[in-house]
Amino acid sequence: MKRQVLLIEDESRIREIVADYFEQEQWTVYEAENGKQAIEMLETQRVDLIILDILMPEMDGWAVCKYIRARSDVPIIMLTAKSEDDDKMLGFELGADDYVTKPFSPKVLVARANTLMKRVEGTVGKADHLLCFGHVVINKRARRMEIMGEEVDLTPKEYELLVYLIKNAGIVLSRETIMDHVWGFDYFGDLRVVDTHIKKLRSKLGGEARHIRTVIKAGYTFEEER
Repeated sequence: MKRQVLLIEDESRIREIVADYFEQEQWTVYEAENGKQAIEMLETQRVDLIILDILMPEMDGWAVCKYIRARSDVPIIMLTAKSEDDDKMLGFELGADDYVTKPFSPKVLVARANTLMKRVEGTVGKADHLLCFGHVVINKRARRMEIMGEEVDLTPKEYELLVYLIKNAGIVLSRETIMDHVWGFDYFGDLRVVDTHIKKLRSKLGGEARHIRTVIKAGYTFEEER
């Protein structure tokens, strides 16, 4: 399966050139011209890597990086015209994995992206990067789920919901608690969104959905052995 990259850059010419180089290397490229647009895309689209410009209107790269890191460990390469060490340190402190200064070679950027992904994917053998139950294996670094060796696509929220349930195995979680941790404290949607996502998740898990148990009038719990 092709790797997927989200390119967040307000300059259309740079997006066009960089996207062309990534596509030549068999990447699927998604584009966003500002931070708000990128965040909206990440609500529904799973990506393997993010190329993030810092100096953007509406919502700068620092804010976007902080938002993403609060919800995901997807690899991030910061892209900026700034070269000061303090800016690089801030990027790394916010959770960026690499830092590329403009002007840059698109070919080198793609090479660094490929190297970063090999490093990320090369850690899948470590127990702390894998979550396993039944016939399911979840690679947290690659944000991928496989059932009996076959990859099953999850939306970002389905993925975050499943990981949250697994990490709290044996604990009954209320819909309010789940919503606060998966959707955020500032989300004001209906609690039924949790039920809807649980239903979709169970459908994708097939027989392994037996691990997610509904507790009447209380919420949901994940049981490793059922």
